Amino acid sequence: MNARQRRGMLLLLASVLLAVGAFAGVLAVINDVESKVGPETTAFELTTDVEPYQEVTADQVREVRIPERYIPPSAVTDLGQLDDQVAVGPLAEGSLLQRDMLADRPELDPGQQEIAVMIDASTGVAGKIYPGASINMYAAFSVREGQGDQESEYEVVRLMVNNAEVIEVGDLTEVEDDDERREAVPITFALDNTDAQRVTYAEAFAEQVRLALVAPGDEEEIPEEERTYTIIGDIGGTPNAGLDELFP
Repeated sequence: MNARQRRGMLLLLASVLLAVGAFAGVLAVINDVESKVGPETTAFELTTDVEPYQEVTADQVREVRIPERYIPPSAVTDLGQLDDQVAVGPLAEGSLLQRDMLADRPELDPGQQEIAVMIDASTGVAGKIYPGASINMYAAFSVREGQGDQESEYEVVRLMVNNAEVIEVGDLTEVEDDDERREAVPITFALDNTDAQRVTYAEAFAEQVRLALVAPGDEEEIPEEERTYTIIGDIGGTPNAGLDELFP
């Protein structure tokens, strides 16, 4: 082997040694990263925005793999954790889903029953009613008194239920009443027997039903003397004259 061949062999050997060294360096970096990152686990992030108090379902999330050391302890790691859960606040698309973002769907207390009524979309607090909310339901009626020439008619507004709990809010639905189409939302309430009858009466006979959203923490009992309104009271008459029989 002449001098040129020896130099070639030495260069080749040096190249192999450098390649092995580079590979070993890369492998060491990878092992170091893996030792710092650790094993991965499954988590879930939202694929769409979710409104407050709306149900969070499996079709609204996607699975992601994240190193365990970087996942918050409250992260949702199992789709079963979404069962009967609603968002406690507005959730944005792309958010990592965590258990403290969710709450149990409202349930019935002893003595309560679920009752669903169709509420006109334009009078249902413009879509702000949500499961778990408290509402006051008002109904407007026309009242007739007397007979013949002595007959009179006036309007009255009555608080039908005070602090009713909303269990579920359905989808906007088109309904037909007396050949007139309107948009309404089915809303399910948790009510005792008496309030359930009042709500049914209002839905059947009132000219209009309105919901008033009660601010959280402000669920005060409205006194009986403030539950019925007529214009007569504002113009100096007896506010509840003739209403005792209609609303005992």
